[in-house]
Amino acid sequence: MKEQNVWDTMSEVYPSLTKSGRKVADYIFANKTEAQYMSITSLAEECRVADATISRFCKTLGYDGYNEFKLALAKAGATRISDLDPDAYDKITLEDGILDMAKKLYARDVTAIQQSLELLNPDDIANAVAYLHRASKVFCFGQGGSGVIAKDAWARFITATPQFQCIEDSHMQVMAASTCNPTDVILFFSYSGATKDVVDILRPAKARGAKVILITHFPKSPAAAYADILLLCGSRESPLQSGSVAAKMGQLFIIDILFNEFCRKNWEFTNTNRGLTSEALATKLL
Repeated sequence: MKEQNVWDTMSEVYPSLTKSGRKVADYIFANKTEAQYMSITSLAEECRVADATISRFCKTLGYDGYNEFKLALAKAGATRISDLDPDAYDKITLEDGILDMAKKLYARDVTAIQQSLELLNPDDIANAVAYLHRASKVFCFGQGGSGVIAKDAWARFITATPQFQCIEDSHMQVMAASTCNPTDVILFFSYSGATKDVVDILRPAKARGAKVILITHFPKSPAAAYADILLLCGSRESPLQSGSVAAKMGQLFIIDILFNEFCRKNWEFTNTNRGLTSEALATKLL
């Protein structure tokens, strides 16, 4: 069944679906492009069903779970994106010249930053910076592509303040989260906010009283339930674009905003430290 186009499969099984299953199918048929970008929680809320209903729906279609189903949606939808869709990017083709390809990628990256700016809540930024300023330790966490961004955040902040740490291994992240305290902050990067690792790490961190700042694209993801502050990044990323540069651009933009506001609020301290780190790095230059 999995080799069949997902739309044909949904049409075939539709008559045998439960009432809740038909609600899910109806929504996906009506929102073919949007659905492939949604977390399981977001889709369930839009359909007014439980997350478990979405999982059962996917298994009815022959998929092991929601992620496999969403990947099938992305593959089936790859040729369906219309130029009339304002959220669709121009598709890179084999016929494009290098400059044409570069222009399309540029448009994607700029759009990601623009969307992040439109989603920006100044109060959330101010509150996040206040948490970072008061923190004894700030742990920068993430997995996969988001783990790379977490390391970028640490590398940026460590030039101005010493309390930032980056732990890359997910097991070590869980251990650090399980022993943190109310004076610590978890700065977590997760585009989807819907991976097992995120929940495994944030659950003990919250139980210990640590503050959680989550940078994600989905405000209603499972991870969002553990966040004290949500900072939303732009760029709609389908499963076929996992780890895309555009998604990273949106997250990097948020880091840049946090860093500069942190330095503005702690000017003398951070300016002194940035001077010290610049002098230390100067010895590395030829």
